[in-house]
Amino acid sequence: MDFRHLALSILLLATPVAAQTYQPYEGQPGKDVVWVPTTRTLVEKMLDVASVTPKDYVIDLGSGDGRMVIAAAKRGARALGVEYEADMVALARKGAAEAGVEDRATFIQGDMFEADLSKATVLALFLLPANLNRLVPKFLELPAGTRIVTNSYRIDDWTEETVFVLPDCVTWCTAYLYLVPAKLAGVWKLPAGELRLTQQYQTLEGTLVSANGREAKVQGTVSADRVRFTGGLDAYTGRVRGNQMFGEVSGASGGHWSATRVK
Repeated sequence: MDFRHLALSILLLATPVAAQTYQPYEGQPGKDVVWVPTTRTLVEKMLDVASVTPKDYVIDLGSGDGRMVIAAAKRGARALGVEYEADMVALARKGAAEAGVEDRATFIQGDMFEADLSKATVLALFLLPANLNRLVPKFLELPAGTRIVTNSYRIDDWTEETVFVLPDCVTWCTAYLYLVPAKLAGVWKLPAGELRLTQQYQTLEGTLVSANGREAKVQGTVSADRVRFTGGLDAYTGRVRGNQMFGEVSGASGGHWSATRVK
């Protein structure tokens, strides 16, 4: 008996058939999406648009064969892929090992809607609008300035910071970059009066009520922790730090301003 052949046969029997032969195909159905891989070129551009560096923690939801996570890990970032299909997870882990980045690229089998995103500094996603919209509450739990880069689909009612379109490209050609906005809805106390704000993602509306009760309409925007709004004849620009805002005011007034959230 050839014991080498026997040992090889035992090894093959011990290896799941799926791991030996599994090859995903474009359009393959999954739990929440069909699998359509982001092109290698757009993977790199998405990571460029999100300015991924070794300091980042990148998460891909519905990570498929792991190409986004592996590409981020090759840039020195730590990266996590969450994928529901176990065969895809095995394929991605194999790819990370072959690329020599298994120490920085991690893949887990699980439901993307239940995933812990708290460590993410970047989310790199190729999901349908319905999936993105369902994830919005989780996006808003992330720190202001967390980067979200998407392949081809916008997040409804959000304002993108950057749009990049691959030249000479036919399908799946666009990367959209979003920044998680600071939470500003509430009542703020300014030297000029009381600022009452409502917020729809990056859009601000409200009123500025002076000490004598005069109201001025407020309109503005927030990008990560940067805020800009007008109230009456004044234009305010500044930064947000938790329950504090501060910056410069121009117009009828001038100089520095600060505000504290009171509600």
